[in-house]
Amino acid sequence: MTATPPPAHPYIPNSAPDVKRAMLDAVGAKSVEDFYADIPASLRLDRPLGLPAPLRSEAALVRHMDGLLAGGRSARDTLSFLGAGCYAHHVPAVVDEVVNRSEFLTAYAGEPYEDHGRFQAMWEYQSLMAELLEAEVVNVPVYDGFQAAGTALRMAGRVTGRRRVLAVSDTSPDKLSKVVDYVRPEHEVTLVPPRADGRADLDAVRAALAAGDVAAVWAEAPAYSGLVDEGLPELAGLAHGAGALYVVACNPASLGVLAPPSAYGADIACGDIQPLGVHMSFGGGNAGFLATQDDEKLVAEFPTRLFGLVPTAVEGEYGFGDVAFERTSFAVREEGREWVGTAAALHGIGAGVYLALMGPHGMRELGDTILARTAYAKRRLADVPGVEIPHADATHFADFPVRFTGSRTAEEVGAALLERGIFGGAVRSEREALYCVTELTTAADIDLLADTLKETVQ
Repeated sequence: MTATPPPAHPYIPNSAPDVKRAMLDAVGAKSVEDFYADIPASLRLDRPLGLPAPLRSEAALVRHMDGLLAGGRSARDTLSFLGAGCYAHHVPAVVDEVVNRSEFLTAYAGEPYEDHGRFQAMWEYQSLMAELLEAEVVNVPVYDGFQAAGTALRMAGRVTGRRRVLAVSDTSPDKLSKVVDYVRPEHEVTLVPPRADGRADLDAVRAALAAGDVAAVWAEAPAYSGLVDEGLPELAGLAHGAGALYVVACNPASLGVLAPPSAYGADIACGDIQPLGVHMSFGGGNAGFLATQDDEKLVAEFPTRLFGLVPTAVEGEYGFGDVAFERTSFAVREEGREWVGTAAALHGIGAGVYLALMGPHGMRELGDTILARTAYAKRRLADVPGVEIPHADATHFADFPVRFTGSRTAEEVGAALLERGIFGGAVRSEREALYCVTELTTAADIDLLADTLKETVQ
């Protein structure tokens, strides 16, 4: 008796057995497992996922998903002090109005000769970001700030011909993991731990550079802890003196009050535009930027699309098109320096609208407000028995560390806050968490957190 082949999955068109076999034959693979050969066995799940049977009607699927989502709690509906890379900022209504227009509503960046409106929108975004960053070249967004950092370091490696990268700031473990994975096997990331006060250890960086094999010094502004390191300009001199490039990942929302990386010697700036008019979305809503000066060596290594303003055959008229398209994987496919996919252009358009609305004065007010409320939050929480603020004398932007010295751990404090309708900070260790405030966090919100912590930390 002939065995019945497994049925096609209703949500995965290419799961039909004949189609799957044809696709595997076309690429010369015996099975789907061949694609995962380089993933260590220790990281693989050696059992089925245990998923429920697929719901075969749209109505049943919608009902099921609504039930799952109903069990969640949104930061819009709950007082939140979560940050650590994804931030609750005000998104003006006009941003949503523009990005939801049908001619823009896709993450794709468009194609030549048919999509000049989208090209112009992306060019406007790049121009506004260049002004904010005091740079001359900014890319069409990549997937997120993590990828942008990895790409910046790979660019540095291609420019210098060197292999090693120094990570010198307090960095998110998730980001560090992504970057280490993204730059391998061409590059090796060496950690140079910050000093006890959270600032980069300049002596240790100098010693690590002595070998002469470093492609880039990678710093964060501010650091994962929110700390603003006054030693960032000195890192530029150390990097350049050793023939390395200086790569700085920054929070663009801080650039109304903090100097952009280019102002203190960074060769490549990178980061995530989520704070610029992009909603949080289950921890996402991200898109990464890269920025340099108009240096041919650097521009040639951008693997991403760049849009430029060009004259047309009609005098006085201009168009918008790809700059040096031959650099990209879109043009040369597998021969490209990196594969960057269709990027996250829609978020770039949203960020462009946001920056156009805010202008220089608006960005300054945003930064001033966040700095002031961060300082206020640190002072109020430091007065709570059982709470300490590490590096309290340093300047922090949005994020800041909180250490709990009472009987409860950071995770237990967070659970107790949640019972009272407050999202606490992101837990970093048994006793420490990162708390965050933005322009949406009022003084009354901070006072409520402080008063609630007095009841929960002991």
